[in-house]
Amino acid sequence: MEAVVRGSEAVRALNAGTMKSLFLPGGVWFFGTVLLVYSGWLNFAPPALTFLYCCGIAGGMLLAWRFHSSRTLLCLAVLALAQQGAAISAGQPPYIPAALNAIAVLVPINFALIALMHERAFSVQSVGPVALFLFVQSLTLMVFCGASTRVRGLSVPLPIPRMAVIVIAAAMVFLMVRFLLDRKPFESALVWSLSAFILAVVWEPVARVSIAFWTASAAILATAVIENSYLLAYHDELTTLPSRRAFNEASGALKSPYSIAVVDIDHFKGFNDTYGHDTGDQVLRMVATNLGRVTGGGQAYRCGGEEFNILFPGKTTAEVLPHLEALREAVARSAFRMRGADRRQVPRGPDRRNQRSRPRARKSDAIPRLTEEKSSLLLSVTISIGVATTATDKFGPETVLECADKALYRAKANGRNRVEAAGSPSRRLRTKAARVS
Repeated sequence: MEAVVRGSEAVRALNAGTMKSLFLPGGVWFFGTVLLVYSGWLNFAPPALTFLYCCGIAGGMLLAWRFHSSRTLLCLAVLALAQQGAAISAGQPPYIPAALNAIAVLVPINFALIALMHERAFSVQSVGPVALFLFVQSLTLMVFCGASTRVRGLSVPLPIPRMAVIVIAAAMVFLMVRFLLDRKPFESALVWSLSAFILAVVWEPVARVSIAFWTASAAILATAVIENSYLLAYHDELTTLPSRRAFNEASGALKSPYSIAVVDIDHFKGFNDTYGHDTGDQVLRMVATNLGRVTGGGQAYRCGGEEFNILFPGKTTAEVLPHLEALREAVARSAFRMRGADRRQVPRGPDRRNQRSRPRARKSDAIPRLTEEKSSLLLSVTISIGVATTATDKFGPETVLECADKALYRAKANGRNRVEAAGSPSRRLRTKAARVS
């Protein structure tokens, strides 16, 4: 029963994090624009909305260039070209519905293709082929517009043809799957930007409404650059866990009581020396995935190398020990199979924690439980955990973290793959003061 409760807590935490990543900030932009349009509060003149749209495109491109986000810049270029094509075909009656249908097919395809790209430096070699591809599309669309049948303007939404519906649905499913796999701001922004684009095309005959959705589509991509920069500053790119900066800010805002756990991967230096740093990165990601699912209200942070911290606001040691023990068991049960055969024989330096806690171990004892069989490349990964709690605001996070760190050294000295709890900081300081006197 207890395991079921812990599992449900982990699922809820995962779902909450996924929903937050999905809806912020793109979902807020999209539904805010929908509310503005359908509530009748959209009273801006079309020139003012056009100015906001141009600011969204230009500002987004500037941010994308400044933060080296080539994919965002390309998506904004696609939107700008699509809006110009739609404006030419629908600006004043008569409008050209066939051109809008072509735009409704091309933009989702372009978004899906750009999502598959890797971020590249801004150079002629990297951006040139994509720019040429977009130019050919625009030229083809212009020829297509000239050959289309013109009809009188409307003041109602346009129906989307079946082919465009199929392409849009396929692109939306693809982008959503990409987001669920990566959970990054750019993938989320593509989903909401494409949704706003669809409404912009549907409402193209109504200039005020259409420009509002074009503006929202561009603004969603622009804010994704800012959100991605925030993640890079406060999250570790390899493991996607919050970084040391986020830990320092979160720990500084805690009120007593709270607990801090320090987690270290056992024999991590041995993984890097024996199997290479690619395998070491895979180990870090596997452990971080388990840490991200820690129950009991804990939040894990990567604070450097193979070291992780977990904050438990409002929890004491007795309350967090069962959750930490479950975390240790989950990591120990995780079967880790190497993806490649890269091996490294040259050591990279001493293990910092080993050197501080006890004399350096013999090379033959460096990885006693590292593999089941070398031929199977199935690795055994374990973690050691030290935890400490404060019961008064007189002792800050630095004191609690130091006690947890000492408990971690004791866990490693006692055989690793275990959880050790430290005494309260106040009791330890009183003991130290008594010894001095």
